[in-house]
Amino acid sequence: MDERTERATDVTGHSPRAGGTDSATEVFVAHRNLLFTVAYEMLGSAADAEDILQETWLRWADVDHATVRQPRAFLVRITTRQALTRLRTLRRRKESYVGPWLPEPLLTAPDVAEDIELADSVSIAMLLVLETLAPTERAVFVLRDVFDLGYDEIAQAVDKTPAAVRQIAHRARAHVTARRPREVVSPAQTRSALAAFQQAVETGDLQRLLDMIAPDVVLLTDGGGVVRAALEPVVGAEAVAAVLSRLTSATLQPAQVNGRPALVLRTGGEIDTVLAVRLEGGLISGLYAVRNPEKLSRVDRETAVGR
Repeated sequence: MDERTERATDVTGHSPRAGGTDSATEVFVAHRNLLFTVAYEMLGSAADAEDILQETWLRWADVDHATVRQPRAFLVRITTRQALTRLRTLRRRKESYVGPWLPEPLLTAPDVAEDIELADSVSIAMLLVLETLAPTERAVFVLRDVFDLGYDEIAQAVDKTPAAVRQIAHRARAHVTARRPREVVSPAQTRSALAAFQQAVETGDLQRLLDMIAPDVVLLTDGGGVVRAALEPVVGAEAVAAVLSRLTSATLQPAQVNGRPALVLRTGGEIDTVLAVRLEGGLISGLYAVRNPEKLSRVDRETAVGR
């Protein structure tokens, strides 16, 4: 496994669970974090990524391992194909989704933020950009630009020729480059901005909020039709600040979400919202508020110990 792929395998910070002593299980466990990250970046859902891992394991357990010359390539191929099938199903569901759709927030290991490439690839902003790609383009982009897999290996995973994969990768890269945030912001800058933002929200300082957010800031709120949330993007500093000023009753807790500093909002001790931000030019240009309870259950479980 090359250095870039090795760095990209431990996103959540969880140690792989031991599942037995046989070699097939050991091979799967050794690649589990890589496979999870591939599936998550393709789907934007940790719950669906876990389902894909289960399906991959069942297929892996059922093959003659003596005939598999490259286990990692074989497992990535199974995971990618399963994720592509699931992605097409999810795209149909999203057509009827109530309000803006945001990725399921994922608590990430502290050192992920220091790996700028990996942190960028799992950020909420980047996952939203990846949503604009066709399924095969998304798979090729993730496997090539995030994990640096070879074109031959990717071709087997997506059932295309290496030449076709090169063309798809070029097209997907151009598409992403045109839409991704152009400014690289350090974790320290984001933490500093979030600390000031948190204080402004907690004190109800509307003017300070207005000073921190860009004039054309966009707030996306994902309630999934289950809890109250804006059904359309909230655009403009005054409109966004007015929404944020209502959060004074919530308890705000810093967290590391999708490779970036973020805030977890609690009301009555329960998680209400996970809020991520995008910074450009020293100002907050985008806010992503995930409120759909189904998308918060994983974060709730993983932060329960620290309550």
